[in-house]
Amino acid sequence: MAAPKFLDIEYCQSDDVLFPTAMAWSLEDGQMKTVVIAPADEWLPEDGDYGDLDLDYLDEQGVPLLELVQELHQDLPDQTVYVDGLDPDEILIDLIFSAMNQEAPFEIAPITELITGLTSDALEDRRRELLFEDSLEPQLPENGVYALLRMAQEEGLFDED
Repeated sequence: MAAPKFLDIEYCQSDDVLFPTAMAWSLEDGQMKTVVIAPADEWLPEDGDYGDLDLDYLDEQGVPLLELVQELHQDLPDQTVYVDGLDPDEILIDLIFSAMNQEAPFEIAPITELITGLTSDALEDRRRELLFEDSLEPQLPENGVYALLRMAQEEGLFDED
């Protein structure tokens, strides 16, 4: 049985803006990809409040949306991709794909649909525990995906080689 797929998105949110800044997702074999996202121009109002976000860093280091969309089409076609259910992941995915005039090639579902033996509060507590145990920063998307993969592994939801 292949590993379930997971996704986590870091984002910028203020009264003026909401857009993705980084993303991580897992692959069939449990490996993970992580990217910084170059923002689309339409996401950036001229007088928007971006907090302490470094837009120059995103522009210089970020993956162009076209490349990101192509990679997601390649890695997650016709899949159900699970998220922690804490963030506006569906909205952020829609922003990415609508900027390229495309539909996402996958469905997003909360982790509670995959791991049904625990309440959403218990799942969130376990996710936080895993991040704390491994001294991982919770806001980094790769750490979020790592914790979700570990939870699925603990539940016996994929075979290890």
